[in-house]
Amino acid sequence: MRAIALLNRPPALAGLYSTYLLRPLRPPKPSETLAMAKSLDENDVGISCYVSSLPGFRGVLKQRYSDFIVNEVDLDEKIVHLTSFDLPPECTEVKEEENPPTSGKDCASEVESFRSLCGDHDAEALKGLLEKILSGVEGDIAPIVLSPDSDKSHRAEVHNFFKKNFKFLVTDTVEGSEGGSKCIRVRFCSVQGGGRSRRGKKRKNMGDSDLKDVMPFDSRGSDNWPENLGKFLRFHLYKENKDTQEALGVIGKMLGFQQRSFGFAGTKDKRSVSTQRVTIFKQHAERLAALNGRLFGIKVGDFCYVREGLVLGQLFGNRFTITLRGVVADSEDTIKEAANGLGRNGFINYYGLQRFGSGSVPTHLIGAALLRGEWKGAANLILDPREGERDIIREARVSYKEHGDIDLILKKLPRHLVAERAILQFLKKCPGNYLQALKAIPRTLRMMYVHSYQSYLWNHAASRRVQKYGISQVVLGDLVFCKESSAREVAAVDSSEPEDDCSDPYNCLPDTSEEAVPEEKVQSVKTVDSEDLLKAIYTFEDVVLPLPGSRILYPANDIADVYHDMAKKDGISLTESVHSAKEFSITNMRGGYRQVFQRPIDYGIVIIYR
Repeated sequence: MRAIALLNRPPALAGLYSTYLLRPLRPPKPSETLAMAKSLDENDVGISCYVSSLPGFRGVLKQRYSDFIVNEVDLDEKIVHLTSFDLPPECTEVKEEENPPTSGKDCASEVESFRSLCGDHDAEALKGLLEKILSGVEGDIAPIVLSPDSDKSHRAEVHNFFKKNFKFLVTDTVEGSEGGSKCIRVRFCSVQGGGRSRRGKKRKNMGDSDLKDVMPFDSRGSDNWPENLGKFLRFHLYKENKDTQEALGVIGKMLGFQQRSFGFAGTKDKRSVSTQRVTIFKQHAERLAALNGRLFGIKVGDFCYVREGLVLGQLFGNRFTITLRGVVADSEDTIKEAANGLGRNGFINYYGLQRFGSGSVPTHLIGAALLRGEWKGAANLILDPREGERDIIREARVSYKEHGDIDLILKKLPRHLVAERAILQFLKKCPGNYLQALKAIPRTLRMMYVHSYQSYLWNHAASRRVQKYGISQVVLGDLVFCKESSAREVAAVDSSEPEDDCSDPYNCLPDTSEEAVPEEKVQSVKTVDSEDLLKAIYTFEDVVLPLPGSRILYPANDIADVYHDMAKKDGISLTESVHSAKEFSITNMRGGYRQVFQRPIDYGIVIIYR
């Protein structure tokens, strides 16, 4: 991989190269970068060591979003590009889903069957909903909530009834008005073929249709899907200056299904031009392709049908094209020597600053509050005023902090602030229930706070390992990826379990963590002992450090103390949970491993004067 370094000298040769880099040797000072107004620097998140002692150079990273180009590399080591908008030929074989009825007579028998299943009160409520749909009422049609039902098997029977008889209606389970009661909510899905969540976690404690910004319409895909087609539509997503969640949120809203319905291998930076693979369950390529004329800064293409959906971690890596501007160095030779040293010597595999958020409130601090069970504190960290934002957003945050007017702040907050809007929408319906408000945030997004804290500990442990033992050798007690079949295997996936009332096995798939690795790619780790040192079969490139969890090994040397000492300082235990919210507990996550050292592949640098 090579980099473009633009020096402040003529003549104009800029823009003539397509070249690649993994990361700059030395990061610019916060005051020198135009990209982000953040209070963090590398030392704050544990980044304090370098492989080389060369003087290095400084430059501005991501002055323009087009200065950072990311192409995903799939498990077959193929670089992902957007090359075609053509539809796959199999599309013509896919049948459309059942449409809503055109008259009351078309569903009278089904309503009577439902009456025998759920009683007169619920049957009349369903009948009223169907009448509104048949009358062609403009605008959103409010959902109905059935009577409280404590019988899980009966609720599953009701879900299946709607799935079989009313494919244009969507059901989910919500908390009832009485504490601990559960009810089935029934909604009209006006857009056919919407994709339901592939990971199947149902949102609980949701209110009525006012929450549709938080929880878009679900649906389950077509029951008439041809057997000869893969059940997942895979496509290439190209985006400019948008993160993965934001881009998929836009697409999902336009098509009427949830952002969490998409599967992808990894999130890509917002301030970039990136291309990656995405999957969705039983969707028609024509529907996504039709969006290209309406999307701004987003394109989709290279459609095909595959048997399996993507999950986080299913990628070989990423290929980067990075332009550094305003480069400051003693000489051109200094730049070349430092850049070539990066390609030759590799680098410490830190989690970069983007892992900890682009705002003045670091995401790992929010993660720490979640791990301590400080629900209100975590919500306030997300909602409170922060530096570097536009005046209108900052003023809205200040106004809410002072006056608590949820309606006012929702009018002013842009829709890309997904976490903030999700929390506020929920608190509007259930004031004071901060835990469930936090759970209203899309799962992949809310779990990134906890993952950020894991990354924070990992960075500090990596720095301590390099400071104390260097990079030239493996030492006693290190963890390494195994080269022996007898080694103990450790899975690097999240241990989250599906919620109840899941009538569709596909939608019961558990969520995976940010660090999830495909099952066939999980590697074994072991602790280096004296015999391993004598055999000299391991090198520093084999050394890994854990992301804290319940099923990982810690190094059998003093590097393990870094994790526990820092967590203790933050009021967190890595071995015991202080609350019952499992998804915000490290002890309920299996954890994972990350190599301490990496070398860039196909690396090089081009210096352009202007």
